[in-house]
Amino acid sequence: MNKTTDEQNERRFAKGIYLLPNLFTTAGLFAGFYAIVAATKGLYDYAAITIFIAMIADGLDGRVARLTNTTSAFGAEYDSLADMVAFGIAPSVTAYSWGLHVFGKLGWLIAFFYAAAGALRLARFNVHVEDDTQDPRFFYGLPIPAAAALVASSMWIMHINAVNGYFSSVLMAIATVYAGGMMVSNIRFYSFKTFDFKGKVPFVALLAIVLIFMGISLDPPTVLFIAFAIFAVSGPVYALWGLRRKRKMKKPKSDTSV
Repeated sequence: MNKTTDEQNERRFAKGIYLLPNLFTTAGLFAGFYAIVAATKGLYDYAAITIFIAMIADGLDGRVARLTNTTSAFGAEYDSLADMVAFGIAPSVTAYSWGLHVFGKLGWLIAFFYAAAGALRLARFNVHVEDDTQDPRFFYGLPIPAAAALVASSMWIMHINAVNGYFSSVLMAIATVYAGGMMVSNIRFYSFKTFDFKGKVPFVALLAIVLIFMGISLDPPTVLFIAFAIFAVSGPVYALWGLRRKRKMKKPKSDTSV
C-alpha cells in the first residue's frame, strides 16, 4: 500500500530541516515583526529600516539555499509565510499607523487592501513558480518586496522631511493603493533573473555601483524611494509602450498607388 503525500511530507520533516537558509528566513520574519512593533510605538524610522533589512534577508535565503544545495519545500513555504509578515502585514500596519488612520474606516480598509493584495500575490507566485511557460525575464505583477519598499520608502521620506498633515496622508494612501493594485495586476516587471552576475561588466558599471552605495549612505530614504518608485512605474510604462507599438503595427498603411 502506497503512503499518502501527507505521510511522506511528515517523514521528511521528521528527518530535520536545513538550518542555514532558514536562519535568513527567520531573520526576515523577525525584522518584519519588529517593524510592526516599531510602527505601533511611533518609531517609523526603525519600521522602515527593518522592512529593508527583511528585504536583504529575503534576497539571501533563496540564494544561499541554491548555492549550498539546501532547497526544500519546507523552506519555500516558510519563506512565503515570512514574506507575508515582513512585506504584507508590516508595511500595511506602518502605513496605517503613520498616515492612513486619519481617514478612519477608509484608512484601515486601504491598509487591508494592501495586505490582501500581498497575500494574493504570494499565492499566485507559489502556484506559478514551476510554470515553465512564463518568461523568466519578468515578474507578473509587482513583487511583494518591491511593493513593501515603495510603501516603506514613501512613508520614510515624508517622515524624515517632516511632511505631515492631511496631504501627506493622501500621498500615503495613493502609494499604498498603487502598490497593492500593481501586485495583483498582470503587468510585467523586469525580474533581473537572467542577469549574469558572474559575467564581466565594463569598469564604469562598478563605478556606478559605488556611486549608488554612496547615495544610499548619504540619504537612504530619498535614494531608496527614487529607486523603487522608478521600478514600480516601469511596468505600466513598459506595458503602454508595448501597446503603442502593437497599435502602430496594426495600423494600415495609406494607399499611395495611383
